[in-house]
Amino acid sequence: MAETMKDLVALAADGSMEKVLQGIFSRPGSLKIRPFSCDIFVHPQRDPGCLTRGHDFLKPFRKSHRHALVVFDYEGCGRESATPGELEAEVTARLAATGWESRAEVVVIAPELEIWVWSESPHVDEALGWKARPPGLRPWLKEKGFLAAGHGKPAQPKEAVEKALRTASKPRSSAIYQKLAETVTLSACTDPSFQKLRSVLVSWFGE
Repeated sequence: MAETMKDLVALAADGSMEKVLQGIFSRPGSLKIRPFSCDIFVHPQRDPGCLTRGHDFLKPFRKSHRHALVVFDYEGCGRESATPGELEAEVTARLAATGWESRAEVVVIAPELEIWVWSESPHVDEALGWKARPPGLRPWLKEKGFLAAGHGKPAQPKEAVEKALRTASKPRSSAIYQKLAETVTLSACTDPSFQKLRSVLVSWFGE
């Protein structure tokens, strides 16, 4: 049985998150990990489903996959009264109790997935339709009040992405997120939730 086990089953809150994980997982060299086998699923109840029922969704995969990962947004999960760390601990405990023991991890992205999008990379401008578009994406973000002086990322990352796409007349799609995950330098993302994901992958699949 052990020989046929896959390395990882991941549960994402929506299609955009699924595409981001696909893009990140396709770059083991950038993460300094070995290639690994993986199945990614999207919970039909999105962020609240991952939070409250993720352990039930993943229970059937305990003997077919070595590790489990749950990723969802803090904003919109329905439990913003708790901290992201408290929610991660809560879901991890339920996964352990349903048979995953210490083989599962949870990443709660605060406030939401789009916080991973924003970096100084020119790939962001291109993916959002702002390549060579005046006045440039970051000056526009500051002009519109999305990006405060001295801050590297917008306080409302999802709204900033959606407004940037609308202004550039570019339709929003999950493919945009996958392209960014496949091209932007992963070492440039300093968001704590991304750093946790990276450290989890290194602990499981480090070279």
